Amino acid sequence: MMDFIDYTFFIGSVPVMLIDVVTSVLGLACVFLAGRNSKYNFWAGYLYTAALFVMFWNKNLYANLLLQPISLAINIMGHYRWTHPHADEQSASDSSSLKVTMLTWPARIISAAAVFLVAALWGWTLDTLFPWDPHPYLDSCVTVLILMAQLFSAMKKWECWLLWLLVNITQIMLHISVGNVFMPVVCGLYLVNGIWSLSTWLHLYKDDK
Repeated sequence: MMDFIDYTFFIGSVPVMLIDVVTSVLGLACVFLAGRNSKYNFWAGYLYTAALFVMFWNKNLYANLLLQPISLAINIMGHYRWTHPHADEQSASDSSSLKVTMLTWPARIISAAAVFLVAALWGWTLDTLFPWDPHPYLDSCVTVLILMAQLFSAMKKWECWLLWLLVNITQIMLHISVGNVFMPVVCGLYLVNGIWSLSTWLHLYKDDK
Protein backbone atom coordinates (compact mmCIF):
# COMPACT_ATOMS: atom_id res chain seq x y z
CA MET A 1 0.00 0.00 0.00
CA MET A 2 2.79 2.41 0.95
CA ASP A 3 4.55 1.67 -2.35
CA PHE A 4 1.43 2.82 -4.18
CA ILE A 5 1.17 6.01 -2.11
CA ASP A 6 4.85 6.88 -2.54
CA TYR A 7 5.09 5.90 -6.23
CA THR A 8 6.52 8.76 -8.29
CA PHE A 9 6.82 9.11 -12.03
CA PHE A 10 8.09 11.88 -14.27
CA ILE A 11 6.31 14.18 -16.73
CA GLY A 12 9.31 15.39 -18.69
CA SER A 13 11.70 16.29 -15.91
CA VAL A 14 8.96 17.03 -13.37
CA PRO A 15 8.45 14.40 -10.61
CA VAL A 16 4.77 13.68 -9.88
CA MET A 17 3.44 11.42 -7.13
CA LEU A 18 0.71 8.99 -8.17
CA ILE A 19 -1.42 9.86 -5.11
CA ASP A 20 -1.40 13.51 -6.27
CA VAL A 21 -2.71 12.45 -9.68
CA VAL A 22 -5.41 10.23 -8.13
CA THR A 23 -6.67 12.99 -5.84
CA SER A 24 -6.59 15.52 -8.68
CA VAL A 25 -8.66 13.26 -10.97
CA LEU A 26 -11.20 12.54 -8.22
CA GLY A 27 -11.42 16.23 -7.32
CA LEU A 28 -11.93 17.25 -10.93
CA ALA A 29 -14.60 14.55 -11.35
CA CYS A 30 -16.39 15.80 -8.24
CA VAL A 31 -16.56 19.47 -9.28
CA PHE A 32 -17.28 18.63 -12.92
CA LEU A 33 -20.30 16.53 -11.92
CA ALA A 34 -21.44 19.20 -9.44
CA GLY A 35 -21.20 21.85 -12.14
CA ARG A 36 -23.39 19.69 -14.39
CA ASN A 37 -25.97 19.46 -11.57
CA SER A 38 -25.37 15.74 -11.06
CA LYS A 39 -26.01 14.19 -7.64
CA TYR A 40 -23.30 11.64 -8.43
CA ASN A 41 -20.72 14.30 -7.59
CA PHE A 42 -21.11 13.26 -3.96
CA TRP A 43 -19.93 9.70 -4.64
CA ALA A 44 -16.82 11.13 -6.28
CA GLY A 45 -16.58 13.44 -3.27
CA TYR A 46 -16.48 10.53 -0.83
CA LEU A 47 -13.59 8.95 -2.74
CA TYR A 48 -11.86 12.35 -3.02
CA THR A 49 -12.05 12.92 0.74
CA ALA A 50 -10.61 9.45 1.40
CA ALA A 51 -7.78 10.04 -1.08
CA LEU A 52 -6.98 13.43 0.48
CA PHE A 53 -6.89 11.84 3.93
CA VAL A 54 -4.34 9.29 2.72
CA MET A 55 -2.30 11.92 0.88
CA PHE A 56 -2.15 14.32 3.84
CA TRP A 57 -1.31 11.46 6.20
CA ASN A 58 1.52 10.35 3.92
CA LYS A 59 2.90 13.89 3.66
CA ASN A 60 2.51 14.58 7.42
CA LEU A 61 0.16 17.49 6.72
CA TYR A 62 -1.90 16.89 9.84
CA ALA A 63 -3.57 20.31 9.92
CA ASN A 64 -5.17 19.60 6.54
CA LEU A 65 -5.83 15.96 7.47
CA LEU A 66 -7.91 16.99 10.50
CA LEU A 67 -10.24 18.99 8.24
CA GLN A 68 -11.22 15.97 6.14
CA PRO A 69 -13.89 14.74 8.62
CA ILE A 70 -15.50 18.19 8.29
CA SER A 71 -15.45 17.89 4.50
CA LEU A 72 -16.96 14.41 4.78
CA ALA A 73 -19.77 15.70 7.02
CA ILE A 74 -20.53 18.52 4.56
CA ASN A 75 -20.53 16.02 1.68
CA ILE A 76 -23.02 13.75 3.50
CA MET A 77 -25.25 16.71 4.32
CA GLY A 78 -25.14 17.94 0.72
CA HIS A 79 -25.95 14.48 -0.64
CA TYR A 80 -29.08 14.38 1.52
CA ARG A 81 -30.12 17.99 0.77
CA TRP A 82 -29.71 17.59 -3.01
CA THR A 83 -31.85 14.45 -3.05
CA HIS A 84 -34.43 15.31 -0.34
CA PRO A 85 -35.64 18.87 -1.03
CA HIS A 86 -38.57 20.40 0.82
CA ALA A 87 -41.71 21.13 -1.21
CA ASP A 88 -40.73 24.78 -1.76
CA GLU A 89 -37.14 23.82 -2.73
CA GLN A 90 -37.90 21.39 -5.53
CA SER A 91 -36.48 22.01 -8.99
CA ALA A 92 -39.08 22.71 -11.68
CA SER A 93 -37.49 20.10 -13.94
CA ASP A 94 -37.12 17.39 -11.26
CA SER A 95 -39.18 17.33 -8.06
CA SER A 96 -36.67 14.98 -6.40
CA SER A 97 -33.81 17.47 -6.91
CA LEU A 98 -32.94 20.58 -4.91
CA LYS A 99 -33.17 23.78 -6.97
CA VAL A 100 -30.36 26.32 -7.27
CA THR A 101 -30.84 29.43 -5.12
CA MET A 102 -28.85 32.56 -4.29
CA LEU A 103 -27.81 34.11 -0.99
CA THR A 104 -29.25 37.44 0.10
CA TRP A 105 -26.84 40.37 0.29
CA PRO A 106 -26.81 40.35 4.13
CA ALA A 107 -25.96 36.63 4.02
CA ARG A 108 -23.15 37.32 1.56
CA ILE A 109 -21.68 40.03 3.80
CA ILE A 110 -21.89 37.83 6.92
CA SER A 111 -20.30 34.92 5.03
CA ALA A 112 -17.42 37.10 3.81
CA ALA A 113 -16.80 38.41 7.33
CA ALA A 114 -16.87 34.84 8.71
CA VAL A 115 -14.30 33.71 6.14
CA PHE A 116 -11.85 36.48 7.06
CA LEU A 117 -12.34 35.96 10.82
CA VAL A 118 -11.98 32.17 10.78
CA ALA A 119 -9.07 32.36 8.29
CA ALA A 120 -7.24 34.81 10.55
CA LEU A 121 -7.74 32.58 13.62
CA TRP A 122 -6.78 29.42 11.71
CA GLY A 123 -3.74 31.18 10.23
CA TRP A 124 -2.59 32.20 13.69
CA THR A 125 -3.07 28.60 14.86
CA LEU A 126 -1.04 27.22 11.94
CA ASP A 127 1.70 29.80 12.51
CA THR A 128 1.86 28.83 16.19
CA LEU A 129 1.60 25.03 15.93
CA PHE A 130 3.24 24.50 12.52
CA PRO A 131 5.90 27.26 12.20
CA TRP A 132 7.49 25.51 9.19
CA ASP A 133 4.45 26.35 7.05
CA PRO A 134 5.76 29.04 4.62
CA HIS A 135 2.33 30.62 4.04
CA PRO A 136 0.16 29.96 7.12
CA TYR A 137 -2.36 32.74 6.52
CA LEU A 138 -2.68 32.10 2.80
CA ASP A 139 -3.06 28.36 3.51
CA SER A 140 -5.75 29.06 6.09
CA CYS A 141 -7.60 31.43 3.77
CA VAL A 142 -7.68 28.81 1.02
CA THR A 143 -8.82 26.12 3.47
CA VAL A 144 -11.67 28.24 4.87
CA LEU A 145 -12.76 29.27 1.37
CA ILE A 146 -12.83 25.59 0.35
CA LEU A 147 -14.98 24.63 3.34
CA MET A 148 -17.34 27.56 2.71
CA ALA A 149 -17.56 26.69 -0.98
CA GLN A 150 -18.34 23.07 -0.06
CA LEU A 151 -21.05 24.22 2.35
CA PHE A 152 -22.65 26.51 -0.26
CA SER A 153 -22.45 23.72 -2.82
CA ALA A 154 -24.18 21.37 -0.36
CA MET A 155 -26.95 23.98 -0.05
CA LYS A 156 -26.93 24.44 -3.85
CA LYS A 157 -26.16 28.13 -3.61
CA TRP A 158 -24.96 29.75 -6.84
CA GLU A 159 -22.29 31.69 -4.94
CA CYS A 160 -20.34 28.50 -4.28
CA TRP A 161 -18.78 28.86 -7.72
CA LEU A 162 -17.61 32.41 -6.98
CA LEU A 163 -15.79 30.99 -3.97
CA TRP A 164 -14.34 28.12 -6.01
CA LEU A 165 -12.97 30.67 -8.49
CA LEU A 166 -11.26 32.54 -5.63
CA VAL A 167 -9.89 29.24 -4.33
CA ASN A 168 -8.56 28.24 -7.75
CA ILE A 169 -6.86 31.58 -8.39
CA THR A 170 -5.33 31.63 -4.90
CA GLN A 171 -4.14 28.02 -5.20
CA ILE A 172 -2.48 28.74 -8.55
CA MET A 173 -0.58 31.62 -6.93
CA LEU A 174 0.31 29.48 -3.91
CA HIS A 175 1.63 26.54 -5.95
CA ILE A 176 3.64 28.77 -8.26
CA SER A 177 5.16 30.56 -5.25
CA VAL A 178 6.54 27.28 -3.84
CA GLY A 179 7.76 26.04 -7.22
CA ASN A 180 5.12 23.41 -8.01
CA VAL A 181 4.63 22.71 -11.70
CA PHE A 182 1.94 20.00 -11.88
CA MET A 183 -0.64 21.49 -9.48
CA PRO A 184 -1.02 24.92 -11.17
CA VAL A 185 -2.13 23.06 -14.31
CA VAL A 186 -4.70 21.09 -12.28
CA CYS A 187 -5.91 24.28 -10.61
CA GLY A 188 -6.22 25.85 -14.06
CA LEU A 189 -8.60 23.03 -15.04
CA TYR A 190 -10.59 23.68 -11.86
CA LEU A 191 -10.73 27.35 -12.83
CA VAL A 192 -12.11 26.59 -16.31
CA ASN A 193 -14.73 24.27 -14.81
CA GLY A 194 -15.64 26.92 -12.24
CA ILE A 195 -16.33 29.54 -14.90
CA TRP A 196 -18.40 27.05 -16.90
CA SER A 197 -20.33 25.93 -13.80
CA LEU A 198 -20.99 29.52 -12.72
CA SER A 199 -22.83 30.07 -16.00
CA THR A 200 -24.57 26.67 -15.88
CA TRP A 201 -25.96 27.21 -12.38
CA LEU A 202 -27.08 30.74 -13.28
CA HIS A 203 -29.22 29.27 -16.04
CA LEU A 204 -30.57 26.65 -13.62
CA TYR A 205 -31.40 29.39 -11.12
CA LYS A 206 -33.30 31.40 -13.73
CA ASP A 207 -35.20 28.31 -14.88
CA ASP A 208 -36.40 27.60 -11.32
CA LYS A 209 -37.27 31.19 -10.36
